[in-house]
Amino acid sequence: MGADVRGLSIGEVAEATGLSVHALRFFEREGLFLREIPRSAGGQRIYAQADVDWLELCGRLRASGMPIATVRKFAELVRSGPGNEPERLALLQEHERSVRARIDELNVSLDVIHAKVVTYERHVREGTAVGLWSPGSATASRSG
Repeated sequence: MGADVRGLSIGEVAEATGLSVHALRFFEREGLFLREIPRSAGGQRIYAQADVDWLELCGRLRASGMPIATVRKFAELVRSGPGNEPERLALLQEHERSVRARIDELNVSLDVIHAKVVTYERHVREGTAVGLWSPGSATASRSG
């Protein structure tokens, strides 16, 4: 089935989104789509480009750590139509705060790792790397 007026097949949507067919069925079972996915006379799911666009957003939300339950809540709010935009906004703002906090934590970790990289680069360049944090050596340098 092509991407014409007949819509997109589950395989085409899987290819377009990078999600497996199993994941697409899971999203449907969990109520994560904005609409009920129609089926052909033969029982095959028929997706629209809007479904693909929604899945791409859901993928970004999930990749950024949003729990399935929160994605479901967001989908429910969107599905229910106008009038709940402040709730949608609050949900997205909370997730944004969470993602920014995780990025801040990762940046702190990255700074520590980078300092170790610089230390090891210097010791390797100067030929003094032997013994940096050697296991079993009580006198080994702890700066490594």
